Parts: sequence; C-alpha cells; structure tokens
Amino acid sequence: SIGTHLRAGQGKLQAKQQWMADHLRVAGKVTLDAGAVKVLRDQGKSLLPVGVVKVEGNFERGDVVACLDEQGQEVARGLVNYSAAETARILRTPSNEIAQILGYVDESELIHRDNLILM
Repeated sequence: SIGTHLRAGQGKLQAKQQWMADHLRVAGKVTLDAGAVKVLRDQGKSLLPVGVVKVEGNFERGDVVACLDEQGQEVARGLVNYSAAETARILRTPSNEIAQILGYVDESELIHRDNLILM
C-alpha cells in the first residue's frame, strides 16, 4: 500500500504524533536529566533547554530528535526548535537566558509539547 494510515477517530494532534513516531527519521539525540523526564512523563509539558544535559548528532531546526534518559533509554521523540549546535550552546540554560547566549530566541522550548511524543 502507499501512504500513511491514520486511525479514524483520532484528533489532529494524535494523528500528527503517530505520524512522527512511525515515519520520521531520527536525526540526533538529546539526553535529559531526571527532572525533565519526570515533567515530560507526568505533566505532559514541553521540553526546555534547562533539562538537557547532552547533545548528539548533527540535526537542524525541524528535525526529529530522540530524547533519552540518563540511562540511555528513549523516553520521547520530537521536532526540535534549535539546531544541534544551538542546542549545545543552550543546554542547562533557563529559557529566559537563551537570548543572552544565542543573541535571539526562536522559541522558549527546545521541543514544544504539541511536537513531542512519549515512547
């Protein structure tokens, strides 16, 4: 068959998340601290740069990255708002300090919750 099968009855967000999980190539990885993992799993919040401890790969804004816990297990996947180089510069940084480091702010989140799927 050709195309993507999305189950009937899903909302737009659920269909988008299913498509991201199943069909987009992972371009890089970010490792999260325990607090960030807990917030993603328990509260469904966006991923902020302050919770990222390590960056791997050569990804660009809009690419899919795997979000790993500190044991290397994939906990989420999402469309990233900053490149790998930018992410490396702002990891462990509160969102209100991104502009001081990069000279601009595209988004306050590294991955917005609408572009994030838990694995």
